[in-house]
Amino acid sequence: MNPLKTTWHHIRRSPFQSLIATIAMVLSFFFISTFAIINSGLSSVLSYFETKPEITLFLKDGLDKATVEDIQKDLSSYPSLKEITFVSKEKALTIYKEQNKDNPLLTEMVTASILPASFEITVSNPKVLEEIYQNYSTKTNVIDEIIYQKDIIQSLLDWTSATRKIGFAIILIIASISFLTMVTIIGMKITNRKEEIKISRLLGASNFYVKRPFLLEGIIYGLVGSILGFLLSFLLSLLSQKAVNSFFQPVIFLDLNVKFYLLLLFSEVLIGTTLGFVASWIGVKRYIKY
Repeated sequence: MNPLKTTWHHIRRSPFQSLIATIAMVLSFFFISTFAIINSGLSSVLSYFETKPEITLFLKDGLDKATVEDIQKDLSSYPSLKEITFVSKEKALTIYKEQNKDNPLLTEMVTASILPASFEITVSNPKVLEEIYQNYSTKTNVIDEIIYQKDIIQSLLDWTSATRKIGFAIILIIASISFLTMVTIIGMKITNRKEEIKISRLLGASNFYVKRPFLLEGIIYGLVGSILGFLLSFLLSLLSQKAVNSFFQPVIFLDLNVKFYLLLLFSEVLIGTTLGFVASWIGVKRYIKY
């Protein structure tokens, strides 16, 4: 008999057990896909902030040109300086309008006069950032506000690290449960067919011939589970893309990149079929002793 037909016959004869094995795999790969997508989004957020100035000094209104030049000259004297950019009120307005071009209501009442001028500073040595911050945080006569980008990045790094650890732990637990469920179900199916297996062996069937349908069954669970889990996660991303990206604006948190999703699908199918094969192989090894 065709091994695929035999495998399909095994699946149909115990639909409830087959359904449990499939659901377990679908849940595992749904969480794996979702975690991979969230991780990609977090990387985009980090990348966005890392490309921004690491510290921004917002100037008080009404400063004369000489005072602004003195501040720039002083900032230029710091070591490890990579870049220093002066953003005038007019340039700040242009940037603001560009960032909010999709929300005309936010730009109608805003003029250059109400936006502060600023200096954006990037350095190669983080210690210099702290020095600039400490020196200028006391100069309240010329500095209105300081945004210390490094603090934001560090907070994001801590939050991202915690999210990845929690996500990895959840995936590990669910994948382990799915794996053990597969081993148990394959074992139960073998136990239910012990008489058939004995008869097959008496009729001259090889050891591999007896085991093959169960191994294929595990591979099918892994294949179907990985594809369905991925599709569920992808559908969720598709439905929530607009709302999520709006929340993280201007960062594109959910970027439906074709290459990324195809690579993710391929990786999950490979992992799923391997996981299904190994789980069924252990089940077969454990319950078929001859």
